[in-house]
Amino acid sequence: MDYKKFVYEQKKRDKVLKAKSTQVVVKEIRFGPQTDEHDYEFKRKNAEKFLKEGAKLKAFVFFKGRSIIYKDQGQILLLRLATDLEEHGKVEAMPVLEGKRMIMFIAPKKKK
Repeated sequence: MDYKKFVYEQKKRDKVLKAKSTQVVVKEIRFGPQTDEHDYEFKRKNAEKFLKEGAKLKAFVFFKGRSIIYKDQGQILLLRLATDLEEHGKVEAMPVLEGKRMIMFIAPKKKK
């Protein structure tokens, strides 16, 4: 009987811990290296909304084919996004090129 009581208590503790934990939601926003101004503004507004909801943001520039030669434009685009979203979130990871993607993570700021 002691073992069954132990297992019961263990399940009970696990259930309480699971109820207290929070899921981290990661939203993605995809850019091209030569994203137009209107498209950028539209995606920036969506990113702002995601950060206000409390989700982490994964912004990336996807390079197709030979567009990899525009790495600097992709980096400038992501850094511009980071400065525009400065009041809503902070940059967790600066832009890094991984294969054909340049990725940057932004976490929401804590509410006071």
